[in-house]
Amino acid sequence: MKFIRNIWYATMWAQNLPAGRLATVTVTKEPLVLFRDADGKPVALMDRCPHRLVPLHLGKLCSDGQRIQCGYHGLEFDTSGRCTHNPHSETIPAAAKVRAFPAVERHSLIWVWMGEQPAREELIPDFSAFDEDNNSRVSRRESIELEVNYQLMTDNLLDLSHVSFLHDGVLGHSNMVRGDIRVEQEDDTLYVKRSTPNVAPPGMFDLMYRHDGKPVDAWADMRWNAPSCMLNNAGVCPVGGKRTDGVYILGAHILTPVSEFRTLYHFAAVRYDNNISRTPEEQNEVVEKLSSLRRIAFEEQDEPMVLAQQQAQVNAGGLGSLQPVLLNIDAGPVRARRMLDTMRLNADSSAATAP
Repeated sequence: MKFIRNIWYATMWAQNLPAGRLATVTVTKEPLVLFRDADGKPVALMDRCPHRLVPLHLGKLCSDGQRIQCGYHGLEFDTSGRCTHNPHSETIPAAAKVRAFPAVERHSLIWVWMGEQPAREELIPDFSAFDEDNNSRVSRRESIELEVNYQLMTDNLLDLSHVSFLHDGVLGHSNMVRGDIRVEQEDDTLYVKRSTPNVAPPGMFDLMYRHDGKPVDAWADMRWNAPSCMLNNAGVCPVGGKRTDGVYILGAHILTPVSEFRTLYHFAAVRYDNNISRTPEEQNEVVEKLSSLRRIAFEEQDEPMVLAQQQAQVNAGGLGSLQPVLLNIDAGPVRARRMLDTMRLNADSSAATAP
């Protein structure tokens, strides 16, 4: 599988990179070691010492916070990846360097630019709803590792018609199957909007809305940015009413490919239900239930189904070996894949014409 390189990838939630610690993550098959420098800014280096090729995360961060020491033979590398100390000689070989990747902390996440072209921070998708100053409204920021291809999981998230079956009773039900679907593209951003008017609220939103099962208008609008950064606006409101009269959730669904068959899934949610009166105990109960339901949906329902889909393709000869029948509900996933294909072609074209 060919991964897009000149783009930002979310590696972890910023809370999981405390000062003075080394963290390791693999992105598009590239092992990275991450840490914070003396000013608290994130640093990302190739997690491989050029001497014996051992992972640098098995070493330690030097006391000045500006150098990482290999745990095998003590070579030290600064935040640019340059070897600054060879304890075995006054000479430092020219090849004793580690690739450094641009790293930025934005929207409570650590983003790393994996490509050779200059990093452009304006290309980081907007997940400002999850900024640190919104802590009182943001659920737990979590990450799980899935044994599935990131594009297959993206297809799953861009086609939310499956909630009526796979997540029946929690995120959807049988009367929500035939929703109205609109696919809109604005430059490099894709929107897949689904609405189902005058239906009973699905379990999760009935819990939030306290509507006693009365009919509502429901919606689920997914925003997609390459390669697989998604923001879902989903909620319910009175039939024929305004969305602001109901409740909704902004959900971050950010997929980072580790390898062809492994994906890091970063997720969190912001609830907008301020018009519902609850005691502090009831608020905590809702938060815990929503967090639990999300993990069940991802780990016990989505992953096994997509994993079975993946295995069927692998058994038939590999990903892409089978051409699935397309339905109207596939408009969003198909458009996103075409946009990715265009990005890959443009990258190949640029590489071919480079001096």
